[in-house]
Amino acid sequence: MSSDIVLGTATRQNLLALQGINQNLDTTQGHLATGLKVASALDDAVKFFQAQSLTDRANDLSLRKDTIDQGISSLTTAVNASQSAVSILQQLQGILSSAKTQTDAQRKSAATQFDTLAGQLNSLLNDASYQGLNLVNTTASSLSIQFSNLTKSTLKINGFNLQFSKVVTGTARSAGTLSKASHGATLLGSKWSKISNKTSIFDKAFQLLQNAIATIQADAASIGGNVTFLQSRLDFTSQYIVTLQGGASKLTVADVNQESTNLVTLQTRQSLAIQSLSIATQSEQSVLRLFR
Repeated sequence: MSSDIVLGTATRQNLLALQGINQNLDTTQGHLATGLKVASALDDAVKFFQAQSLTDRANDLSLRKDTIDQGISSLTTAVNASQSAVSILQQLQGILSSAKTQTDAQRKSAATQFDTLAGQLNSLLNDASYQGLNLVNTTASSLSIQFSNLTKSTLKINGFNLQFSKVVTGTARSAGTLSKASHGATLLGSKWSKISNKTSIFDKAFQLLQNAIATIQADAASIGGNVTFLQSRLDFTSQYIVTLQGGASKLTVADVNQESTNLVTLQTRQSLAIQSLSIATQSEQSVLRLFR
């Protein structure tokens, strides 16, 4: 004897409808709980993997964005150091201008002041490092930034040697050797105290400093141009990341308003289906009473 329970047609239809409503209700509640309409590949494989690709791309660019941002800081440090170097060179020009009309004793004191400032110029440039990178005290340094892992889009910026011995005297001597030789004496070709009233020597030295200032300003302008470019690239990358994340959200994030409306509708349908199932069951019971 079979133990299967045979349901009436109306009861079966209402029961199946109620099961479908409950499944949709669970799905909608899940969307509202997670905020996602596609939480895994089981929900929608195509949209899930498309969104994952966009998210991975955005994450990579976020890392590149940090690198660009740090590169801007490195270049800004170099620009600021260059501007300070120009300021010191202008102070040195002031010392030369005054020395033209000074006595031998005054020139000796001016020479000491000159060498001290020249040494401070070198010290300032040597201190202009950002995360271990110095772009103003040697041409051996460089900054390389890669903008994407999908292309070969990169920017390489070579360093400059703006030290006094390089941009002014042309001799390969750093601030550490000032005790052995004088920057001022090298620049003028003689000790200051032995220079006669031939002010043309000081004028030539003044012009050398002016040339050095022009060189540093040109180098600073080159660095500054790269700062402007990197800032533009940084802005583009930030906007691109937002676009990628927005695209991923469009594929996976649930519309809360729509899901809320669906929830209310499904709850209403569920209530009606339960009532309809109850009515169908009562109808079958009424038929059974006829056989009593």
